[in-house]
Amino acid sequence: MKTVTVNIVTPDGSVYDSEVTMVIAKTTSGEIGVLAGHIPMVAPLTIGSVKLKKADGTTDVAAVSGGFIEVRPEKISILAPSAEVASTIDVARAKEALARAEGRLQKKQDDIDFNRAELSLKRAMNRINVHEGNI
Repeated sequence: MKTVTVNIVTPDGSVYDSEVTMVIAKTTSGEIGVLAGHIPMVAPLTIGSVKLKKADGTTDVAAVSGGFIEVRPEKISILAPSAEVASTIDVARAKEALARAEGRLQKKQDDIDFNRAELSLKRAMNRINVHEGNI
């Protein structure tokens, strides 16, 4: 089966760089699956997981916090504000972030930015779900 190079990049540098047979990502329009040779496109991503299917039958999973996917026939680039491969996620830190976000949302004070707290909650839940395989 044909493969395509996938690179996931954050402002801190490259998070993932490998050959895969298929990429499954969550865009703002819904979930997409991309194979080698796909027509060029760019799509905005939501907070979610990116599944990276390899030729040997294994699947790598990464948690991304939005960004964009750029598809070219020979390369797929994912540009995200933050991203982590499942095996590198610090679950304790993610659970602390989840508790902080839940606390902020429960306080219901005027000085709390609820949109920001909701996004923090979604990012933390996504990281935990990706690490635990609940995707």
